[in-house]
Amino acid sequence: MKSRHRAREVAFQILYRFDLELHASGAEAPTGEALLKELVHHFDHFKVPEELREFAAGLVVGTLKTRPDLDPVIERHAAHWKVSRMGMVDRNILRMSLYEARHFPDIPSNVTIDEAVELSKQFGTEDTPAFINGILDAIVKEEADPAKTATS
Repeated sequence: MKSRHRAREVAFQILYRFDLELHASGAEAPTGEALLKELVHHFDHFKVPEELREFAAGLVVGTLKTRPDLDPVIERHAAHWKVSRMGMVDRNILRMSLYEARHFPDIPSNVTIDEAVELSKQFGTEDTPAFINGILDAIVKEEADPAKTATS
């Protein structure tokens, strides 16, 4: 599924850009029609193939929409780290991958984690892959068996 990998790269880059703009100017990511227009502009500008656009757009829209629900889960599993203090690469890969793991049941969680690690190797620091893998693995295990964390 090289095409899905490329779609994840595109989605991550868009999420990263929105996050960068948020920190630089305080502007929130666009929503609704404005978001759709931004996605089409990005896809056209970077000549993203049609077959990648739907998956990439789904990741971007879903991640942005559910970010308030994703961040507390990430923080709970990132010992001593607030999402706001994480590097932008780390937090955007984590958000997008957690959204994918929760909302794309046809994609096995190990594939989602592997893809997140690959993105972190491409865009992060040397420590990013282990950080991403550890947090996502813990979240996926907890969400697969919530009773496990209730008793631990």
